[in-house]
Amino acid sequence: MLLDPDDRILLLHGYEPEDPADTWWFTPGGGLEGDETREEAALRELAEETGITEVDLGPVLWKRFCSFPFDGRRYDQDEWYYLARTRGTEAAPRPQALTELETRSLAGLRWWTSAELSAARETVYPTRLAELLRTLLDEGPPSAPVVLAPEIV
Repeated sequence: MLLDPDDRILLLHGYEPEDPADTWWFTPGGGLEGDETREEAALRELAEETGITEVDLGPVLWKRFCSFPFDGRRYDQDEWYYLARTRGTEAAPRPQALTELETRSLAGLRWWTSAELSAARETVYPTRLAELLRTLLDEGPPSAPVVLAPEIV
């Protein structure tokens, strides 16, 4: 969950490789590699998917299990959402090291205000992200990670 100094969130715009009309927005992130920690993976994924390396990694905000079909297979994920803040705003963040599948399924990136996210008609994952962001901005990070309801598509 990457926020800039103006409290805008950076989301990636993805699509189903075989059906580019099937699109959604989502937070940067991905899986662990080798013996890296979750914190190391979060920072690596941010750098790979956004090109942004100057971030302050904060606490885990939320955890959830999700399961979804993508590119002909089913993915089951145990997701941990960290709060990360940039020290400045990258006007046009750009991916630096995408996998072949990410290259075939990523349409771009965009900074969103809380109001823009709340008004969005597009699909956003996690589905309650607008509400979760508003709560975070109003109340600050939770004292312990909040476990979100599983999301199975």
